[in-house]
Amino acid sequence: MSVTKRTTKKKLMLFSGRAHPALAEAVAAELGSGLVPTSAYEFANSEIYVRYEESVRGCDAFVIQSHTAPINEWIMEHLIMVDALKRASAKRITVVLPFYGYARQDKKHRGREPISARLMADLFKTAGANRLIVVDLHADQIQGFFDGPVDHLMALPILAEYVMEKYGDQPLAVVSPDAGRIKVAERWSAKLGGAPLAFIHKTRRTDRPNETMANRVVGEVKGRMCVLVDDMIDTGGTIVNAAEALMKDGAAGVIIAATHPILSDPAAERLRNSPVTEVIVTDTLPIEPARQFDKLTCLSIAPLISRAIREVFEDGSVTKMFDGHA
Repeated sequence: MSVTKRTTKKKLMLFSGRAHPALAEAVAAELGSGLVPTSAYEFANSEIYVRYEESVRGCDAFVIQSHTAPINEWIMEHLIMVDALKRASAKRITVVLPFYGYARQDKKHRGREPISARLMADLFKTAGANRLIVVDLHADQIQGFFDGPVDHLMALPILAEYVMEKYGDQPLAVVSPDAGRIKVAERWSAKLGGAPLAFIHKTRRTDRPNETMANRVVGEVKGRMCVLVDDMIDTGGTIVNAAEALMKDGAAGVIIAATHPILSDPAAERLRNSPVTEVIVTDTLPIEPARQFDKLTCLSIAPLISRAIREVFEDGSVTKMFDGHA
């Protein structure tokens, strides 16, 4: 009696929440695949309901959602989507987080505080996630909070290429908004041909979010176009204060390059009225028309995310995408 051996073919399926559909559609277009049709809505009491409109059994699922405002709502939808995939027998579930919610709460500054970034990782693991793909975490240590593989993507090559093409003929300096992000600034310096480094010495108030008390430039910036680099722009207060400090120290100009444009009020107004020449961000988060302004340039992150998804699906290497520095 002969036994026929059954072989199964891997199947990539891409799912999107409702937080940032434009990015998910761009990623799907880069991959040459469509988004799985999904029904999602709220009940009268605001509970979220999700159902996929086709079978996901045995698939390699990638579920993308940016944690933008209202952030708690979209995080909950993301978790429910993962749970639905697990219960529908998806073979492997990769959570794609262009922006990781609660990433700034990665450690305790004072007693009786939570470490919410760890809680986020635990929630996704409990929901059924096997793997995370993230973009420019606020702190590298968050990778260790998730019990499974974490692919940490960097927007630096996309942002740096734009800066070099537009400003590469001028003397540049790379500036970190604080001493803690010097390693990121060093990577930027290498990408910008060894541009000198500087940083802003600041005192942050632990009792008031998004507020710093003092700025002082450490490093030589006089006569240089300063590239002020950070992972995110929230209310814009810290980054605008840094730009003003650089101009007072004789900088020829200031460009801001940041991955995540949170742009909470009054960020757009602050940046519009600041001495900054240009604000360069990516589309990891949606930017409402009311928060857009003339100095703002938004670059697509979709090619980077889609390539990472392809590497994970094909059991390739995400690290090689960043010359071994991912």
